[in-house]
Amino acid sequence: MSIDATEITVVRVPNPIRYSICSLITSRTEYTEMLASFRTHGFTGPSCEFLYIDNSQGNAFTAYDGLNRLMDAARGELIVLCHQDIRLLTDGRGALDAGLAELDARDPAWAVAGNAGGTGIGRLAMRISDPHGDDRRIGSLPERALSLDENFLVLKRSARVGLSRDLTGFHFYGADLCLAADVMGYTAYVINFHLRHLSDGRISPAFYQARKAFRAKWSRALRPRWMQTTCGLMRLSGSRIGQAFGTAIQKHALKIALRLPAARGWPSGEANAKSPAP
Repeated sequence: MSIDATEITVVRVPNPIRYSICSLITSRTEYTEMLASFRTHGFTGPSCEFLYIDNSQGNAFTAYDGLNRLMDAARGELIVLCHQDIRLLTDGRGALDAGLAELDARDPAWAVAGNAGGTGIGRLAMRISDPHGDDRRIGSLPERALSLDENFLVLKRSARVGLSRDLTGFHFYGADLCLAADVMGYTAYVINFHLRHLSDGRISPAFYQARKAFRAKWSRALRPRWMQTTCGLMRLSGSRIGQAFGTAIQKHALKIALRLPAARGWPSGEANAKSPAP
C-alpha cells in the first residue's frame, strides 16, 4: 500500500518542557544544593524536569551509559548534563535562554553548548568560576568549539546526538559529544553562561586510561576507508591526497569488482563511468 505525500498531515504539539536537567550523583547533599541553586535562578515549574542516576553506593553507571539513559528519558527541548558540584551565580534561566537564542540566530546547526572548551590548537574559551580563579573569561563568546568541558553541557534534543557505546568511564564525554555532532553535520559552542564549579579537575590514572581509549576509538572511527554501496564504490578520506588516490583507482577497482559473482545485479553503468565521484 502506498501513501501519497499529500495525504500526510503533521500536527506539532508544543513541548511543555523546556529544560531536562540531568546528573550522575555520588552525594545527595551536593545534588540537593545544586537543585536549590537551579530553582533559585528560575529553573522551576512544569517547564523544567530534574533527572538523575544515583551512583552514591558505587558507580553502577559510567558517564557514557548513564547519561545516554538519562537523555533517553529526558522530555525537554534542551537537555542539560551537569555535575552535582556546580552552583549558579548571577546567570540564571533568563541568561541561558538569551544565550541559546543568540546561538540559534548565529548558527541554527548547533547541537551542543557549554561554558568551557577547546577551540583550536593551544586555544581555550570559557566563562567560569572554579578553584583556578573567579569569573574567568577567555575567548570571544559564543565561540565555536572542538571540545567542551563536562561540568555543564546543553544539548539540543532535536539533534539526537548521543554518547559512544564503545567508551566508558567519566572523562572525555564532552569531546565525544562534540565529535559525534560534527560527524552528523552539527556544531558545538562555548557560550557566555557564568557559574561556579567546585571541583579543580584533578587528573588521576583513570584520566590517562580514558584518553587512550578515546583516542583509539575516534582514530578507528575516522579512519580512511573504502565504502561499498549497492550502487557503487567510494573512497572516504579526510586527506585530499587520499581522495585523489581513491578517484584514480576507483574506476579500475569497479571494473574488477563487477566481474565477481557477488556483483550480479549492480548497475551496468558503473563499469563505463568515465569520472567516478571521489
